[in-house]
Amino acid sequence: MSTETDPTTQPPQPTQPTGQGTSAPEAGDRVRKGMRPDRQEPTLPTLGTIGMLRWGWRQLTSMRTALFLLLLLSIAAVPGSIFPQRNIDSGRVADYIAQHQSSAPWLDRFGFFDVYSSPWFSAIYLLLFISLVGCIVPRTKVHLSALRSRPPRAPARLGRLDEHAEVTTSLSPDEALAAAREVLKRKRFRMHSHDTTTVSAESGYLRETGNLLFHLALTGIIVGMAVGHLLGWRGDIILPEGDKFASSAGAYNTISPGPWVDSETLPPFVLSLDKLHVEFDDTPGKNFGKPKFFDAQTTVRSSPDAPASEQSVSVNHPINVDGADVFLLGNGYTPVITVRDAKGAVLYREATPFLPQDPNYRSLGVIKVPSASPKQLGFTGFFLPTAEPTFSNGPMSLFPDANNPEVALSVWEGNLFPGGAPQSVYTLNTEQMKQVLKSDGSPLLIRLKPGETKQLPGGRGSITFDSVKRFAGLSVRTDPGAPISLVSALLATLGLILGLTIKRRRVFVRVRPATAAGPADGTRDSSLDSTAGSPERPATVVTIGGLSKDSDPGLAAIVSAISTGVHDRHAERTDRS
Repeated sequence: MSTETDPTTQPPQPTQPTGQGTSAPEAGDRVRKGMRPDRQEPTLPTLGTIGMLRWGWRQLTSMRTALFLLLLLSIAAVPGSIFPQRNIDSGRVADYIAQHQSSAPWLDRFGFFDVYSSPWFSAIYLLLFISLVGCIVPRTKVHLSALRSRPPRAPARLGRLDEHAEVTTSLSPDEALAAAREVLKRKRFRMHSHDTTTVSAESGYLRETGNLLFHLALTGIIVGMAVGHLLGWRGDIILPEGDKFASSAGAYNTISPGPWVDSETLPPFVLSLDKLHVEFDDTPGKNFGKPKFFDAQTTVRSSPDAPASEQSVSVNHPINVDGADVFLLGNGYTPVITVRDAKGAVLYREATPFLPQDPNYRSLGVIKVPSASPKQLGFTGFFLPTAEPTFSNGPMSLFPDANNPEVALSVWEGNLFPGGAPQSVYTLNTEQMKQVLKSDGSPLLIRLKPGETKQLPGGRGSITFDSVKRFAGLSVRTDPGAPISLVSALLATLGLILGLTIKRRRVFVRVRPATAAGPADGTRDSSLDSTAGSPERPATVVTIGGLSKDSDPGLAAIVSAISTGVHDRHAERTDRS
């Protein structure tokens, strides 16, 4: 057996049997396994630049890619809940970096302290948005085309469909089709007859509408989050009782404006904390010490010259001031501390927030006195609302309410701000400081109750615990994207319900005279004739078939309803009489 060859090429070399010592054939001489040796493997055309771009776009806009990106986005958000974030508390970030000097610089380099504004998180975010849009647009076109199209013709063999039935009735073919249409109309099917012997019907278009609505709503949620990030802002403030707060960029303890927010245009409202009501459960048991409720009584002005209004802020019940929502996040204690020098001059007098560290409100705080001379002074320690008197297990509080308040402070001296670097007001950098010791060489610990004063050794002055106030942790936020996200979330829920509950169904009905299916010799089965009042009318065979895109227990009931509907009504009335 010979084959034609190209005269410009050399004849193929004979193929050696497979085994040890044989070399693999060259790429141009390879043949597929199971194919004739003279039929070489076809050469596929190269995609080229346009082809590769088209292939990449189809991969990006596939539903599988969208689901993968959604999962990847949720995983990428995890570091934002593990590591402190600069836009929430830059002081905690600085403390974390100082405590983890080996790993923190790498984490900072990869954006783990600014997760939600990092390039890699934004890339996933944008790819998901593009994927959803690229998936929604073509599916919407297909869906709109399907809504305008007619149901397809009935298949030739309805008995092969998922659900089927065949009924013999004394109704004429037109009457049987009319009865079937009536049942399908009650079931909200869209119908069309391609000929005089069939009816095609479809229902369940809202299923795809729900799927598209769900994906469109996901896109809306992403848009809402983007709008909130770009145009929203958040500021947090710790406000002691009796103090007043005027909203401005520099007045917040921490502020995080959006990239498109001008910090000079923040709403200029004024808020005074008149009273903070806090009640703890003092009944012995598992709820001992838990807060029953806390709310803040405030006086608010939308601007310094505007009339005042009294409003109450509580957990999950914010107040709105000039478009900004004010939330009550927490509460704690601010001991009023006074530090004087050796001559009695006041160097520091302030209600200093101490942050709770446990359910009994053992609170940690720092007092910095940069005006002290010859060395700057720093105090760090605990405020104990109900102090355990012995300190046998260290400074502890027995109850979160201020039943036996006391502060326990250690004293440091030196440079409070090494290198002039910014630091949290709630931590003390002791890198260039030394702890003040007692005469016996042990660390100095100062314990004070309200109204008490202690002299600092070495002529460093004195410290007084004047009184204690409560503070409220307030968060002021504006989020223009919140309404978009809320509406989108509701629409996503609606779309998900539609997509999960509605079934896409097709039902076909065909009629034919019973004689058309009779035996070849032309005889007729007398059982096909009507037996109820119309013996002269010929019988009609009605074939019904239905199918669904997925498992559909209700499809059998629809086929059964059509079967019942095409029975001779007169015969049914006769049967009941």
